[in-house]
Amino acid sequence: MRISQLAERSGVPATTLRFYEGTGLLPADRTPAGYRLYGEDAVERLAFIGAAKHLGLPLGEIGGLLEAWKAGACRDVKADLRPRLAARLAEAEARAAELAAFTASLHAALEHLDALPDRASRCDPGCGFLAPPPPAAAVGTRAVDVVLAPSRQAAEAESERWRTAPVGCSLSGDGLLERTAQWRTAVDGAVRTAVSDGLRLTLPVERTVRVAELAAAEQRCCPFFDFRLHLDGPHLHLEVRAPADGAGLLTDLFGPAA
Repeated sequence: MRISQLAERSGVPATTLRFYEGTGLLPADRTPAGYRLYGEDAVERLAFIGAAKHLGLPLGEIGGLLEAWKAGACRDVKADLRPRLAARLAEAEARAAELAAFTASLHAALEHLDALPDRASRCDPGCGFLAPPPPAAAVGTRAVDVVLAPSRQAAEAESERWRTAPVGCSLSGDGLLERTAQWRTAVDGAVRTAVSDGLRLTLPVERTVRVAELAAAEQRCCPFFDFRLHLDGPHLHLEVRAPADGAGLLTDLFGPAA
């Protein structure tokens, strides 16, 4: 096949095919006139490259995989591919945890902003959202704390508003049953430990996104709950607190401490 024919059959632009040749991913023969010629195996080779790119592998690693693929032993490709995919999965999970932490911070900031009075005076540090954010920490190398309280940036007394919030939930009926089922699925298998005013649940870090979403939703309907997410390497520590009147509801939703 000429390069135009291969581009048509594979759906890969000719410019990309030339680039792949330059990087050694797709060798081509040459006619006496200098035109590129490709065999039928080029179509399969391009499909393999496309699949590897879809999994987020860089071209340098794909080149190494192609050597195993060209040798024809599927077990060799499998053995080479598995640690590469595991590394990509760990990176994706770390990014997901960071995104969940950021999303939770935005929810908390938005709720605090909505709770502020509409003053005619200038903004000042009492507004809370003008306070500098805490320094960021990288998931996997340092721990990350996310606090889903009504107001983290305001004064200390204000950040403890969950202690004086009315103990009641705006959900009822099917909505309450559905939320309870969602929580029980999210924290299934958690290691539970008693903490002051509440409970700590230790979970795999892969559940961070779901737990953060549920915690943010729960804060909106049950503001007497205080949620704190602590990301620590492979673990997520979820701390849930409630005032004394809400202790029974906390246990009903999250279970008792061990």
